[in-house]
Amino acid sequence: MAITAGQVKELREKTGAGMMECKKALAEADGDVSKAVTILRQRGLAAAEKKAGRATREGLVTSYIHAGGKLGVLVEVNCETDFVARTDDFQELVRDLAMQIAAANPLYVKREDVPEAELEREREIYRKQAAGSGKPDQVVAKIVEGKLNKYFSEVVLYEQPFIKDPEVTVDELIKSKIAKLKENVTVRRFARFKIGEEN
Repeated sequence: MAITAGQVKELREKTGAGMMECKKALAEADGDVSKAVTILRQRGLAAAEKKAGRATREGLVTSYIHAGGKLGVLVEVNCETDFVARTDDFQELVRDLAMQIAAANPLYVKREDVPEAELEREREIYRKQAAGSGKPDQVVAKIVEGKLNKYFSEVVLYEQPFIKDPEVTVDELIKSKIAKLKENVTVRRFARFKIGEEN
């Protein structure tokens, strides 16, 4: 099947991938743009996984002020080189992450940042909720894990649905940028301030 320039252009706009990568993905997907998007996302995630261990010592600290100065965020996002830190793609990602933190109010960057005592407290609550259901222990354990994953998707930045595209998690957004920028990217820390809110 012949791949048209229009299909390549549409795929590039949707994914930000290079022209040759788009052509290959479209050929694999028999010209189906949505299948090609999936192929590119899978490749991007694989590429991002390879880069995940690399050190990130450059980057940006960005602020975002919202709601007439009543809500503010500071976020530090790291990459490998100062060159990438100055690119529009990286700066857009950092701004998007600051807006995400302002809107979705995560408490932690990654799942492993949640203190064990807090996790155990949540597990205990979910166990008690499920215990009265009369279901077998293995079903209760699955219910507890499901509720814990939902809890992570609310309080952990990387696991939250991205506010601009809820079909994608923040982790997937970052991995797509890693694939595009060809460098590891990590959120190091953030702080969110809201007038009248206790820390």
